[in-house]
Amino acid sequence: MEIIELLTPHYEVAWLPWAVQYFFLVGIATCAALIAAGCAFAAPASAGDRLLPAATVVLAVAAIAAPVSLLADLHQPGRFWHFYAHFTSWSWMSLGAVLLPAFVGLALAFCAAWWFSHRPLLRVLGVLLAAAAISVLVYSGSEVMVLKSRPLWSTPFLPVNFALTAWLAALGAMLLVARWLPGGTASLPGALVRGLIWAGIIGAILTALSWMATGMAGEDASFTQAQRLFAEFPAWRMSFLGSIVAGLAIIMLMSCAPRRLLHPFYSLTVAGMLLSVGWVFRWIVFMEAQEVPKYGAGLYLYSLPLGSDGLLGMAGVLGLCIALIAIATWLVSELRGRRCLTRTPA
Repeated sequence: MEIIELLTPHYEVAWLPWAVQYFFLVGIATCAALIAAGCAFAAPASAGDRLLPAATVVLAVAAIAAPVSLLADLHQPGRFWHFYAHFTSWSWMSLGAVLLPAFVGLALAFCAAWWFSHRPLLRVLGVLLAAAAISVLVYSGSEVMVLKSRPLWSTPFLPVNFALTAWLAALGAMLLVARWLPGGTASLPGALVRGLIWAGIIGAILTALSWMATGMAGEDASFTQAQRLFAEFPAWRMSFLGSIVAGLAIIMLMSCAPRRLLHPFYSLTVAGMLLSVGWVFRWIVFMEAQEVPKYGAGLYLYSLPLGSDGLLGMAGVLGLCIALIAIATWLVSELRGRRCLTRTPA
């Protein structure tokens, strides 16, 4: 009788939790940019104009915090410089090294134009910012989708899911920061925010159904991989079922009386759910997907480090965001005190 022993080598994860923070924050920044750019064309005192302060604060915070997470993920400054010294037009990462700084620069310029109430300039920057935001959404989703060695990532539905979950997370962030802006959550246009959230929910449902339909037709390998993981591993079953439960919970929250959305406690609950969905989706995509071997059976075991590459780094990014929110909301309050929230075109 012959005994054959199979050994599986231990591999370090290629994408650290820093990547989760970066994709989460850059998704919020781009979607907040799209919403803020649209609100820039709204009439004064309209629903869009009332949403603009919260959208601008979220844009400023996420646009500053996202590159910090990216640089931490790169670890070595030389790797960042390499994108410029040896530019490769066919690499999504090289393209991102150009697109991301352009987006951040336009985002900060947009926030400055809003601060100085220069409406014509704000609208010009809004058009450029929207185009830059779309380019970053495409690049950030595509640089993961092109990795054909992992079937879970290699699907055109991944960038769409990134964008939709980021859209919901950005709206959740606006509900969160609005409580520290002048007027609190009551100053938000409830009907508009509710409509934008429903647009993201419906988009996510349609995307999931399309993914299932193409997968069952044998045209998407990621669906087949997901089916195998669901059938063989309880941890993945819990992840998939948890995603469904979270989605249903958000739908139930949004199905209640429309006016409740602006209630301080209710808005905090909705904001927490939307932000959690956006973050957990990226954690599953990046960290849990890396536990699946490219070749072989079983799962790799991953334990979250306590240092800067794990829990400490995540806490640091959270602290940075809290500090930026505190600064931004204080500046907006000062703006109201000096100008009494008058918004006249320049």
